[in-house]
Amino acid sequence: MKLRPSWAFRRFLFFSLAIVVLVVPFGHTQTYSVVYNFTGGADGGDSTAGLVSLSGNFYGTTTQGGASGNGVVFKITPTGEESVVYSFTGGADGGTPDSGLRAYGGNLYGTTSAGGASGAGTVFRVSPAGKEVVLYSFTGGFDGSSPQCNLVNDSAGNLYGTTFSGGANGNGTVFELVRPTVTGGAWTEKVLYSFRAAPDGANPVAGVSFDKAGHLYGTTSVGGAYDYGTVFQLAHSSSGWTEKILHQFQLQNDGGTPWAGVVVDASGSVYGATTQGGWGADGGGTVFKLSPSRSTWTFTVLDILSGWGISGTERNFVLKGGKIFATTHCDGTDVAGTVYELSPSGSSWTYTELYSFTGGSDGLYAVSTPLFDKQDNLWGTTRYGGQYGWGVVFKIQP
Repeated sequence: MKLRPSWAFRRFLFFSLAIVVLVVPFGHTQTYSVVYNFTGGADGGDSTAGLVSLSGNFYGTTTQGGASGNGVVFKITPTGEESVVYSFTGGADGGTPDSGLRAYGGNLYGTTSAGGASGAGTVFRVSPAGKEVVLYSFTGGFDGSSPQCNLVNDSAGNLYGTTFSGGANGNGTVFELVRPTVTGGAWTEKVLYSFRAAPDGANPVAGVSFDKAGHLYGTTSVGGAYDYGTVFQLAHSSSGWTEKILHQFQLQNDGGTPWAGVVVDASGSVYGATTQGGWGADGGGTVFKLSPSRSTWTFTVLDILSGWGISGTERNFVLKGGKIFATTHCDGTDVAGTVYELSPSGSSWTYTELYSFTGGSDGLYAVSTPLFDKQDNLWGTTRYGGQYGWGVVFKIQP
């Protein structure tokens, strides 16, 4: 699903758009810097999800590079020293981790879209010391195939996510991976819902989010009544899970093709983003809010991004202090991606561009969920660009 530029194209971008200075002051109070340049070799390359924090360090994944070229789990120290925690072989251990990581209980959890016992992807756990365990290998049948999602967990440590394809109808699933009750026991997969394409959606890229009541929320990238994706709820009860469609995208001012998931705030409102649409079908995606009111939901566009085509926010954003922080794939002055902030201002929202990538040594295509450290520095990754063309880890300092 994701188009990867050729090596020749990356070389062209690097040599034609490269900048000399890696520390770029902008605005009045913030500074952008490249913390690490991926080489595309043993250290990995093409990071598509961003970072998580664990024990004072940052961890992420790359879809390529590593000892076998099938991606890695890596660690970045606060001073920018990178090391490979685990290198995927593409075999039974999995390969091509498109997702980010979930830090829980001192370990890291994630998904691979390829590899595993049947080649349909895995759910894995890896320790900071580098011990990888495959918790589940998808068969590509009823249980799902090719997960690209970040995982979430409940209080019991059970994991929840989506698969892009597979399931009863071949259009993807929402699944639960049940933690074993005895040490060394096997994890058990349960399919909570199989998408039908119309009217409920198909091919979820992102994972799911919980609300306070234990219901799950997410997006599908296509399907629905207009085939531009949906926002859905899975309500939990003693009899199981019931799906409800909250919005069906039309690729008009509401946007279309959401690859990012949603974030649920304390009041139960649901926030998300689309990769395209707004201003009819010509915008670069939207940021939206769904507000509950008894049995109905009100859809509101908070902002329309100024890019074109599938250029908008592809990964989940962060709600912090009532503000939204996110990245875009190829929006911005040089069509190379941005980092932006949305701040509420009365009944509207104010857009602030925190950084616009040039596509050169500062990075190209920001496809990552932002992460704030304890000093309020914002960290993220780009897919390409940087010194070697294989992406960077960056930091924006307040």
